[in-house]
Amino acid sequence: MKQKGWRRLVRWTFIALAAVIVVTALPVVVMRWMDPWYSAFMLDSALAASRAGQTNYHTDYRWVDLERISPHAAVAVIASEDQFFPFHFGFDFQSIREAVRSNDAQSTRRHPRVRGASTISQQVAKNLFLWSGRSYFRKGCEAYFTLLIELTWPKERILEVYLNVAQFGDGIYGIEAAAQRFYHKPAARLDRYEAATLAAILPSPLRLRAQAPSAYVTQRRDWILAQMRGLGGPSYLDELANPTEPPKAGARAKLEANRK
Repeated sequence: MKQKGWRRLVRWTFIALAAVIVVTALPVVVMRWMDPWYSAFMLDSALAASRAGQTNYHTDYRWVDLERISPHAAVAVIASEDQFFPFHFGFDFQSIREAVRSNDAQSTRRHPRVRGASTISQQVAKNLFLWSGRSYFRKGCEAYFTLLIELTWPKERILEVYLNVAQFGDGIYGIEAAAQRFYHKPAARLDRYEAATLAAILPSPLRLRAQAPSAYVTQRRDWILAQMRGLGGPSYLDELANPTEPPKAGARAKLEANRK
């Protein structure tokens, strides 16, 4: 009887795991072709605004295909957030190790500066499917969805979704909404200075401003422009479909230094 009970438990455990995988993998596979109409992060922010009594809160989200986004904007977010994006499988383990070392060193300070190492793929997984927070369970879910995305989406699709769901301000989501709000033009017409400025506010879009940028945003914008030139400008996007050679070690060191 005990053996039968264990077999039944194992069988139902496998069935439950299979059901979870199917239920979670299906929307990822579908979004390989279907554009998301909303994201979990947008919903979370809207609910938070509602709880705070912000009756004037509005989600400004306007989807545009990658072909209708300035290549300067695409290169700017790669240069700013994840220069090794064409070459990794969702995780930049060297950057993760550097972040762990940096955060350990900061942990003894009164006001520690937490350093992240999330790739563009991880940020898509987090913004599209998950809730905010720093628990190990949520990070595990983020890793799971990141693997699903990398297995089922080409790099161009990951970048396209990222540019459309990234937050650029309070209630402002996606490069098209940001371009219209801050520069009164479509994302397709962003020049490299405007694209670099928008990329510069991504680490903290509720605090940093693209309009009348602070000295910090201007400094970060100039750094991103230099990185864009170093990567080869829009031609670096060719690496998404046909990766050849990642940036040199010096580029990684500069990227890590900028994340501090």
